[in-house]
Parts: sequence; structure tokens; C-alpha cells
Amino acid sequence: MLRPHKKYSVFDLRQLKGKRCLIHVHVKSPEEAAAAEAAGIDLLSCSFDSPATQARLPLLAAAAPNSFISGATPHGMASPDEAIRVGFHALELGASSVYCSASPRMIEAMAREGIPVVGHLGMVPRQATWTNVRAIGKTAIEAEQLYQQMKRLENAGAYAAELELVPHQLAAYFCRKTSLLLMSLGSGSGCDSQFLFSDDILGDYDERIPRHAKAYRNFAKEYERLQGERIEAFKEYAADVRSGRFPEAGHLVAMDEGVFNDAVTSIEANGNA
Repeated sequence: MLRPHKKYSVFDLRQLKGKRCLIHVHVKSPEEAAAAEAAGIDLLSCSFDSPATQARLPLLAAAAPNSFISGATPHGMASPDEAIRVGFHALELGASSVYCSASPRMIEAMAREGIPVVGHLGMVPRQATWTNVRAIGKTAIEAEQLYQQMKRLENAGAYAAELELVPHQLAAYFCRKTSLLLMSLGSGSGCDSQFLFSDDILGDYDERIPRHAKAYRNFAKEYERLQGERIEAFKEYAADVRSGRFPEAGHLVAMDEGVFNDAVTSIEANGNA
């Protein structure tokens, strides 16, 4: 459950709507979570869709103890009852709220039990077979459909929604027409929070960075350099062992020569050699 020492509660976040844009980063390791908190990032999110990511959530919460963290629930939850169980499990492991891209029926079930839920609007990656990976809402028909989807999430009890790849004018308009906190991922600066994945910010992959993202570092190149350093270090170690340069005297534990001789004499006298 939400700990009292957290910087924000849902109540606090709602009070900030329309006052300033919150900074939001999706993290994948305790090191990233700790760095985000140290950098003053307002909101964190993480995956919560597999045994591995569920086991990681308490580590993220411990690494960033003051941060508001949302855990992304698994796709394909089979029933509202399952959604409720998953939601409470995330809260018990340290999440402040849960993210859910499922239908309003699932979101409403969790919200009715007091679980803070973030929905998803616009381009939903797991549903891209219906839309292709593209901006959503560039036509009047799509814009109206998107507006109705937003209202259904609002009525279901979500307190926020990720708004992915929506035209920035439409996103800013929607933000003025809803009580939801709208979290922009590629939807411009007129929303309640600006959201990026740590992988994008850190340049932590070799693929072309998405148009809506910005890389502030090149971790992929640094990891490549470190891997080269690992290989060379292992080669040097192997060469030192083969040539007798390792271990040297400074790496060894010495035994008093007299004690050594006494030990050998004792061992041999007792028939052990």
C-alpha cells in the first residue's frame, strides 16, 4: 500500500492538474529508480507483468523510497477478479498505483476496490494489430472516438491515463476536458505529465530512437565499450596465468618456514604422506 513518506499521493497529484507538468520516467532497475529519485523525477513506472518484474518491484520501491511508482499490470487478465488480485498484489509489493491497458471493465473493478488505476489512450502497442503503430486521432472521426474512450476511462474510475502518440493540439484540448491526469508519451507538452522510458533517455539499445523520444546519453555504446574491456581483461588474466605472472608474491598467503617444516614432519610421521 502507499507509504506515508511518499512524496506524492493520488490526492496530491490531482491538486497539481493544470498547475505544472510532472516529469515521469519508466525504470527497469533499482539503479535507475535510485537515479531518478536523486534527479528529482516526479513519477516512476515499471513493468509488473511477469514473475521477474514482480520480484523486482520491491527492489525498485526500496531504491526510490520516496517516489510514486506505478506498476504495469499483465496484458490478458482474464477477469475483473484477476485484475483486483493483481492490483492489490502490486500495491502490497510497493507500487503506489497500477497501470492497465485493458478495458474499462477491468479498470472499474480495480477502482471500485480503491486501487488507483492509470488507463491507456491513443496508440496501445499490444493492440497495434488493429491500428498499426502510428499516431491516433489525426482525423475528426478518430478524435471523437478517442474522446469517448477517455470519458469511459474517466467514468470507470481511473485517476489518470497514458496518452500515447496523439496529436499535440488534441492532447492539450483533452487535458482541459477531463478530470483525468493525462500522461504524454509522444503527445506534446500540453498534458499533466511528460513521460519517457529510461531506455530512450539513456540510449540503452541499438535501434533507431522513436521520433517522440530523445536520448540524453549513449549507454549502448558504453556497454559495447565495457564488453570489449571485459574480453581484454579476461585475455590478460589468462595470459598472466599461462606465463606465470599471476599469482605474484603479493597475492599469496605466506606460512612461517619453521611452522611449515614442523607441519610436514608431523604429517609424514603420522603416516599421512
